Parts: sequence; structure tokens; C-alpha cells
Amino acid sequence: MEISVLLDNKTDEDLFSGDFFEDISKILFDNVKAENDFIEISLLILDDAKIREINRLYRGIDKPTDVLSFPMNPEESAAKYMIGDVVISADKAKKQAEDADISFERELAYLYIHGLLHLLGYDHELSEAEEKIMFDLQENILTQVIEAGICS
Repeated sequence: MEISVLLDNKTDEDLFSGDFFEDISKILFDNVKAENDFIEISLLILDDAKIREINRLYRGIDKPTDVLSFPMNPEESAAKYMIGDVVISADKAKKQAEDADISFERELAYLYIHGLLHLLGYDHELSEAEEKIMFDLQENILTQVIEAGICS
């Protein structure tokens, strides 16, 4: 399977290459048994001010958030060519990493995994059972990412 992450960093943060996110994507898609030969994801990294605008515009919530996901077509099977957009706040990721005493790269990986799972139809806000399924899978994938040496 070939995975392409179209990374657009609109912050002053020095981020990891697209390979960082593609390597995480490969582990995730191995876990969800994606069957496509090629998958493309758009990843946008913003500051809190810009993600707040998007959150207000699309969700009606006037505050910054850590990650947003916009599936290309939520009615279709999750593993399509272009599956959608993930938007991450570098400001939130940095603050959450400091608060949890973990690396910035680990928090970015966690938020990216969370966003991808939303693109694939997982939704922790539907029920406690769905929350458990999504968060267990998210933790399992993050553990595999750490074990693969992609982040620490």
C-alpha cells in the first residue's frame, strides 16, 4: 500500500517530514485492514487562532481545539483514494505535550492518529462503547508507532 500525506505547515514550528506522518499512517492502516493500493491524506498544521476560525466555521464552537477531521465522503467506505483532511493545532499539541510531560512528536502522532480514525468513521462522541473502541485502537496504534521508533 502506498500512502501519501500532503503536509501543509502554516506555523513557525519546525515539524517532521511527511515521512513521519506516512509511517504512522502505514501502521494505522495495517491495523484497520485498508485494502486500497493508494491512500492520500491532507494534513494541515495551524496555530490556535486559525484552528479556532475553522472550528467556529464548521462546528459552531468558538474556541481552539487540538485536532479536526474532515472526511471526503463519510457515506462511502473509509479506505478510498483521498480520505480527507486532518487539521492539527501546533500550539495545542505543544501545550498538551508539556502538560503530559511527553515529546511534541509523540503528541503530534497521537493527534494525527485520532484525526485519521475520525476520517475512517470512528467517533468517540456517539457512545461510551464507541469511545472505548476508538480510544483502545488509538492507544494500540500509538504503542506500535513508539515501538517502531517513529516517535518516543
